Amino acid sequence: MESAERFRTAVEKRDLSVLDELFTDDIRMYSPVKFKPFEGKPLVLGLFGVLLRTFEDIRYVGHFEGSAETSGDGAEAPSVILPFRATVRGKQVHGIDLLQFDEEGRVKEFTVMVRPQSAVHVLGEAVLAGLIADGLVPDPT
Repeated sequence: MESAERFRTAVEKRDLSVLDELFTDDIRMYSPVKFKPFEGKPLVLGLFGVLLRTFEDIRYVGHFEGSAETSGDGAEAPSVILPFRATVRGKQVHGIDLLQFDEEGRVKEFTVMVRPQSAVHVLGEAVLAGLIADGLVPDPT
């Protein structure tokens, strides 16, 4: 799927302008460190800005296409899974990005899964610090 390849290239080149074009206005992003999704293009793009700074060397290592039910509306949607490897604060992270597309080929849902748990913890801390620093979420302290 062309949109998935554009996404992959944009992430690897850290190009938020392409991601802005690829995301629907009401995109939902499901994170491994938060129960509720991040919702809406401005917040998700802000989160991607943090993620692209947090992942020291993200690289995609595969590509799987199919379809799956979305969490938001339960509809079957074209879907792509992109396995990746990265480093966060010196920890190796293995993960997958699940992209689900609307009828125009834009990403309407995005789910990230990472392992091992120690990497999830480090990633969560780093992302929260970045979100606070960028004014996207309030400081809980």
